[in-house]
Amino acid sequence: MRPQPQPRGGRPGAGGGEDDPWHTGAACRRDEVGLFFAPSKEPTAARLSREEQAKQVCARCPVLLECREHALAQPEPYGVWGGLTAAERRVVLARRRRRDAELREAARVTSAAARRIAG
Repeated sequence: MRPQPQPRGGRPGAGGGEDDPWHTGAACRRDEVGLFFAPSKEPTAARLSREEQAKQVCARCPVLLECREHALAQPEPYGVWGGLTAAERRVVLARRRRRDAELREAARVTSAAARRIAG
């Protein structure tokens, strides 16, 4: 099994160092990289099983939230990070964008109403 190339952050739990201190506590540091990244042409049933196993490792990880936020901020295009697959992270990011747009619109409406009241 060969992981997909990771341009910005390596695999979950890889590395460490000053700018990524959360990596040192990651549960995945003790697991096979193939569990978190798909080999090429992986059958769907095998992928789903592998991703579920990776998520079980993530579920016991003390830095799950830090890992997830890293993957969302990058955004990491491959693998299981913070208990989420790439597809699940895309959904989270879309929801965040929608929520942020709604909050900006609410702030704009509130500001406009305040200006009208202030006269």
